[in-house]
Amino acid sequence: MLYSSPLPYCSDAGAYFAAIRDLPWAAWLDSGGSGRFDILVAQPVVTLVTQGESTEIRDSSGVRHAAAEPFSLIRESLGAFIEPMPDIPFSGGALGYWSYDLARRYHPLPHIALDAEHLPEMAVGIYDWAIVLDHQELSARLVSRQRYAGTAQVLPQILRRLDAASVGGGEVFCVQGKIDSNLTPAAYRTAFDAVHKYLHAGDCYQINLAQRYAAQASGDAYAAYLELRKLSPAPYAAFLDWPQVQILCASPERFLQVRQGRVETRPIKGTRPRSSDAVEDARLAQELRVHPKDRAENLMIVDLLRNDLGKCCEPGSVRAPKLFEVESFANVHHLVSTVEGRLQNGCDALDAMRECFPGGSITGAPKQRAMEIIEQLEPHRRGVYCGCIGYVGFDGDMDTNIAIRTLVYSNREIRCWAGGGIVADSQCDAEYQETLDKAAAMLKLLQRFGGKPGR
Repeated sequence: MLYSSPLPYCSDAGAYFAAIRDLPWAAWLDSGGSGRFDILVAQPVVTLVTQGESTEIRDSSGVRHAAAEPFSLIRESLGAFIEPMPDIPFSGGALGYWSYDLARRYHPLPHIALDAEHLPEMAVGIYDWAIVLDHQELSARLVSRQRYAGTAQVLPQILRRLDAASVGGGEVFCVQGKIDSNLTPAAYRTAFDAVHKYLHAGDCYQINLAQRYAAQASGDAYAAYLELRKLSPAPYAAFLDWPQVQILCASPERFLQVRQGRVETRPIKGTRPRSSDAVEDARLAQELRVHPKDRAENLMIVDLLRNDLGKCCEPGSVRAPKLFEVESFANVHHLVSTVEGRLQNGCDALDAMRECFPGGSITGAPKQRAMEIIEQLEPHRRGVYCGCIGYVGFDGDMDTNIAIRTLVYSNREIRCWAGGGIVADSQCDAEYQETLDKAAAMLKLLQRFGGKPGR
């Protein structure tokens, strides 16, 4: 049964999220002031948590464990498709994260890098209500499909929360000690040289290499997320406040969107730092727009994604209508292309995610070999980083990001990563500097909360 209750519009969804974030599995998909919709959820009726070969499924009837493929378990939990709600992107369904290491279920990879994350490879809730803010229409609504019997009793409780004063924050967040990278400049150069050997040997055309920063921390990271969204506003941002982890994401990159069978992905490849001088800033953007190396690097990933989408889309429907567009964010300029297609009969959004996972822009090309080399050269597994965050609705529509510019806080440690694609004519110093440019806002954030620069 369709439910839609109007709410007072506010340009900052933070006030609404503060009112619900003490509820279990609260999440905020944040448009960062540049997208149309914010989506806020909590209190899932089902949770699916995958670790290794087993998925724990928890609902009102209890807990069970399943060995089946994770995407098929989500499909089973979503049930039959229902018609979308007009002008509402998400009125209930699956929402959560799919970590980079979930790819081990679909790609045979060696076990070399240290797993220091100790987090589920997938953590997804099935939600039967959502708060949706539309920044184009300047409207807000509490919406639900009421697919579960208890939801009708929950909705008035949520409305009362939203009418009441905001819920207070938790323990003050603090970063302690040094913020250390797992790759010193010398170690990065060694890994870079190894990548170049693989490229010149013909193993790959492009390999993404990332470094990981970590620091000890305590308290509630929500205040840090509010600061991050000021430092680095992004259209595919998110805050997940879950039992296992808090995830602070300021991603500029869409992974996959599905709307009524149409699939879109918007890979980023190519980066320049922003400048406070307007003339220099424009020069950097134009340099990125026309630079042959950046355009070639971007095109490699476009071709990879065209191939991935071709596995689940109608023959002849996959195309790249936009190539090499410069998009400017708070700290960097990016080169962005758009690839789209139409799902073939018998395929749905979850099929598309499985065929394209993880996103090619953060692996390299060809994907399988690039991932094998990443496992060999990066000291730690990536975990949530370079996976995706987003939703798959009861209506079959989907929107997910690539989980870059992301901080992961669990077990009293906060971690973030920055990387970039390396091709045959890449220069080590420039590639290393690119990782620093991408990490700049996250490192500044950690220092604001007490962290000290490390190695």
